Amino acid sequence: MALVLDAGALIAIDKRDAKMRFKLRAAQEQALPVRTGATAVAQVWRDGTRQANLARALAGIDVLPLEADGARRVGELLGATGTKDVVDAHVAVLAEPGDRILTSDPKDMDRLIDARGVRALTVRV
Repeated sequence: MALVLDAGALIAIDKRDAKMRFKLRAAQEQALPVRTGATAVAQVWRDGTRQANLARALAGIDVLPLEADGARRVGELLGATGTKDVVDAHVAVLAEPGDRILTSDPKDMDRLIDARGVRALTVRV
């Protein structure tokens, strides 16, 4: 099991959201891996001098790239669901069975996860 963060979760980190901080601390105490997609980072990253909280957190988060095979899987998932958000689809592709996806949009994420047939839990942030 791992925590998978969407752009909304990264924004919550950047804004020093107490609930998000608690979830990350609990993951650390349980030695749970935390990952996100490089696409999610790109969506929220604006100015490293103003995003110190996010920069610190990203040092302990596995940021996975969107490479050729993954890009095809993301595109297929978008086609299957009739959706357009590449970032959300990338996060959904990164999810594995048993993971918890921290998202600001559980409805859309559930749609993507259901289309993949992956049993992961979405948690609103």
